[in-house]
Amino acid sequence: MRWLTTATAVAALVGQALSQDAPTFPFPASCAGVDAPRYPYTLDAGWSATKIASGLRQPRTIIFDNLGHMLVLQATMGISVHTFGADGCINSTKTLFQSSGLNHGLSLTPDNKILYASSQTTVWSWTYDAAAMTVTGQKTVISGIGQGIHSTRTTVVSPKNPNLILVSVGANSNWDNPTIDPGVGRAIVKVFDVSAAPANGYTFNTQGKVLAYGLRNEVALAFDPNGHVWGAENSGDDFRRTVNGQATDIHIDNPAEELNYLGDPEAPLTNNWFGYPTCFTVWEPSNFKDNTALKTGSQFVVTPNTTFNDASCTGKSVPPSLSFPAHTAPISNAFDKTASNLYITFHGSWDRQPAQGYFVAEVPFKKNEDGSYAPVAAPDSKTGYKTIIGAQSPGSCNSPSLTMSTCWRLAALNWDPAGTRLFISSDNQASGEIFVLQKKA
Repeated sequence: MRWLTTATAVAALVGQALSQDAPTFPFPASCAGVDAPRYPYTLDAGWSATKIASGLRQPRTIIFDNLGHMLVLQATMGISVHTFGADGCINSTKTLFQSSGLNHGLSLTPDNKILYASSQTTVWSWTYDAAAMTVTGQKTVISGIGQGIHSTRTTVVSPKNPNLILVSVGANSNWDNPTIDPGVGRAIVKVFDVSAAPANGYTFNTQGKVLAYGLRNEVALAFDPNGHVWGAENSGDDFRRTVNGQATDIHIDNPAEELNYLGDPEAPLTNNWFGYPTCFTVWEPSNFKDNTALKTGSQFVVTPNTTFNDASCTGKSVPPSLSFPAHTAPISNAFDKTASNLYITFHGSWDRQPAQGYFVAEVPFKKNEDGSYAPVAAPDSKTGYKTIIGAQSPGSCNSPSLTMSTCWRLAALNWDPAGTRLFISSDNQASGEIFVLQKKA
């Protein structure tokens, strides 16, 4: 990484650090010493993109402190912190905390004093010093989180109430039937008030409040301007629809990935069930020959019968606000400064041929008359988003595992404190990369 070389540039950055406003940096057209992108991509004409970092180990989450430093959780390695030079490129990198157990969750309180990160089983906190770029005083906040095939534990702090920590835990298998009971502590998003935490921290399954459950793997969590939560869900794999004993393979285009409104973490709803492991969402309705009433965004059951069928989901399961193609695997999401758009990274498929995903979506949002937020597109839309950057030939991407692929695997996504530059990462184990994007004027 490059270091600042002029006294003028150093003085400018010191002045920014002392300011009450978030520091701003220019958008770099290129960054010296950074390798060319490992994998080809296409870019929307209204955007610019520059690679700013390479050689990272599975960068899964990006956040920023109030001095404009970029913190990156690198799975199986730990947390690194990066500063920017006057040219907008990274000019220094430091290991903030080293741990092979950390794999995804990373969040700061709004005052930047407390940092949270998670392993598969535990959430920890530290006192964070942005100026010194150090952490001290590690504490266990939540423990006893179950293990399974979905190992990430998204951990985010409420921007309206920094005492509230949200933790998402996915299912432990493709069909995790016990999760119909939220008490099992999987396929769920829970809220914990750290101001009332026991001395040894909370126990995940038996403490905290349920924000939402019936969520197969709600990795992406974002807050709208009201402080309400929007989740993007990785849905099921290898589905066959069985009707009257006849099984039909529907897994290529169903079930849909979901965008879900989870609600207000300060006032969680009761029985906020989103369907898993019973009710799923249609992406391609033509696969359902036995029920022509289904459309994109409708919910269905894999094996309908006289006791519980597609119609039974209505009124019981909360349907998604918007749907995305099957197996595209949403990982991170964030609203822009005005909440006019929600941006989502899609990691890409492993069990679909041709492959799909490997892109960043822009989802237009609106503010309703009652002050709530919602996607502009209707729930049955297939065109409620657009790709702003994505793999050049996604159909030919071969991804035999979660961290191996012949294409990039888009993971982290976040805006800088000024809300002008959008940062994304690829956690492909062959080359962990970070890119910065900006809308053209």
